[in-house]
Amino acid sequence: QVQLVESGGGLVQPGGSLRLSCAASPRFIKINDMGWYRQAPGKQRDWVATITGDSITNYADSVKGRFTISRDNAKNTVYLQMNSLKPDDTAVYYCIATTWRDYWGQGTQVTVSS
Repeated sequence: QVQLVESGGGLVQPGGSLRLSCAASPRFIKINDMGWYRQAPGKQRDWVATITGDSITNYADSVKGRFTISRDNAKNTVYLQMNSLKPDDTAVYYCIATTWRDYWGQGTQVTVSS
């Protein structure tokens, strides 16, 4: 069983930055892909970014060039650095980790507003 704990969400003005973190436990467990999804009010959950165990990254077109996903395998932690934030980025952000199945975090709210 894998547990994911997210942190780093909050309120930020347009053009600002936030860094999300997602720590997986237990730390000894081997995780393959890690990533982020987001869900805005009244909308479906959308994929944001993925990083493989070999640190190959992929991004949704809507965030490419503004968001950066990274991971620390020693800490079983994935990060999402979000720059140049827009009001359309407002959503609950969910971490996902894949072993032999997918595990989801509880979500962290990101609000971009002036």
